[in-house]
Amino acid sequence: MSVTANSVWKNCLVFIKDNIQPQAFKTWFEPIKPVKLSENALSIQVPSKFFYEWLEEHYVKLLKVALTKELGESAKLVYIIRMENTYGNKEPFTEKIPSSNRGAMAAQEMDVPIKSKNPELRNPFVIPGIRNIKIESQLNPNYNFDNFLEGDSNRLARSAGMAVANKPGGTSFNPLLVFGGVGLGKTHLAHAIGVEIKDKYPERTVLYISAEKFTQQYIESVKKNTRNDFIHFYQLIDVLIIDDVQFLSGKSGTQDVFFHIFNHLHQNGKQVILTSDKAPVDMQDIEQRLLSRFKWGLSAELQSPDYETRISILKNKLYRDGVEIPDDIIEYVAKHIKTNIRELEGAIISLIAQSTLNKREVTIELAQQVVEKFVKNTKREVSIDYIQKVVSDYFEMDVATLQSKTRKRHIVQARQLAMFFAKKFTKASLASIGSQIGKRDHATVLHACKTVDNLAETDKQFRKYIDDLTKKFS
Repeated sequence: MSVTANSVWKNCLVFIKDNIQPQAFKTWFEPIKPVKLSENALSIQVPSKFFYEWLEEHYVKLLKVALTKELGESAKLVYIIRMENTYGNKEPFTEKIPSSNRGAMAAQEMDVPIKSKNPELRNPFVIPGIRNIKIESQLNPNYNFDNFLEGDSNRLARSAGMAVANKPGGTSFNPLLVFGGVGLGKTHLAHAIGVEIKDKYPERTVLYISAEKFTQQYIESVKKNTRNDFIHFYQLIDVLIIDDVQFLSGKSGTQDVFFHIFNHLHQNGKQVILTSDKAPVDMQDIEQRLLSRFKWGLSAELQSPDYETRISILKNKLYRDGVEIPDDIIEYVAKHIKTNIRELEGAIISLIAQSTLNKREVTIELAQQVVEKFVKNTKREVSIDYIQKVVSDYFEMDVATLQSKTRKRHIVQARQLAMFFAKKFTKASLASIGSQIGKRDHATVLHACKTVDNLAETDKQFRKYIDDLTKKFS
């Protein structure tokens, strides 16, 4: 017997009926109609947006279990909201929204020792000196591994994140430092690890916090003379996620307190996850003892996604928003917006908004208009490939010669200039610059930058090279 939408939904209903009250089943499940089944995604028709929201809030886990029994782990659910049009149009208005498959993150409970000066009689069922508090994980359940798509640009960081989520504190990736430019998914990945840990280990206490907020809390604790309480609170966390750790630069007091918290967590097998827009080797004004601890575990870089990954990201975004757009338009957007994922998704959102608000069909022409405005309004970061090409053209050689092992003086100088400008105009790490410019290490790049600075002061001709090339890049 072939599997159809009707047969799958019929079997799901049998399971659901056994697990909820008859009245709830009658109200929320009998009105649903199965529509189609394609690639393990079951589309069901519901009568209103409120109906869809109620199902997602109260019955999403039950639906997920029922569907997984029928279609396996890769099962997906899509709601088709069909509302009869009251404005004279014959066609009813329909909207397709995929199920998020998860509810909100629940608050976490934790027993915290307290020093009570209150002589009143205590509750005999409460352990003396222990207070139970609720901690919000501050995780966003929408940032999960399901919608963090894998590509060459993020494979190492994503795989390491999955390993940490499967065994927090039990891998050699502690701390896990994820670094990369803006809009490449650092915060998304940090949340995804936390969300996955809460799914697998609900009893673990996970806390996500930005380095800026951590600093504000520390300053507040110093003002109120509660510094020890602040340290003690953070030492109780099982999985601590700190976003934008480069923000601690120059803040010696906060670095000192974080040093003690980090040591305690690490020694007690707790997991620390950090994100930064710089590699540890490029961080300025961070104490050496902290930097060396950042390097203890794994530092994984997120790079700009390649063309195939950009297409997958756009298709996934459109699927989650319940929107269908022709492939040639998706390909056009992916081809022209290369800088980062945030801008890529921003462009597709602008395209959908232009189409729906102005009642225009999504065409290549409309995509061109949106992308043109988007790219023009974006201060584009110069790529390392582009820098190598400009420098090679300026010195009348090809890029292969620039990257070669030759020690001829004019080629070495051209290579050093390419490294100097790559450090100046991109957010790439020294190691990344070195690997792209002739497979050198980060020490070579550091040496190149120092040499260029020295020659700029002592050699007039070399100073002219720098000025000419700077004009080409600006």
